[in-house]
Amino acid sequence: QVQLVESGGGLVQPGGSLRLSCAASGSTLRYYTIGWFRQAPGKEREGVSCISSVPGSTYYADSVKGRFTISRDNAKSTVYLQMNSLKPEDTAVYYCAARLIPYYNNYVPNPSDFSFWGQGTQVAVSS
Repeated sequence: QVQLVESGGGLVQPGGSLRLSCAASGSTLRYYTIGWFRQAPGKEREGVSCISSVPGSTYYADSVKGRFTISRDNAKSTVYLQMNSLKPEDTAVYYCAARLIPYYNNYVPNPSDFSFWGQGTQVAVSS
């Protein structure tokens, strides 16, 4: 069973950047599809990005496409979310999640499809 820990959140001004990390322990991350989700106050948790177990297939929500980049380093059991050109509407708690089901093209990440979750990291974008 894999345990996930997110880090890298914080307060940033609009237009700024942050890099979130999702570190795994207890099991190698290489076999898992990894998703990044976020949840703003009063809103449902939404899928932001997703990456296949073997790097090459990714998904981005329309709201972050062109600004966020997901990547993974299986040797370090870590997945990253580089967030550039941040906007106030990106403010949320960001979670990484893992599932063993392989990623397939055009898959839109759904929280109910993921079995393992981190505790979340807060991202606040404000001037």
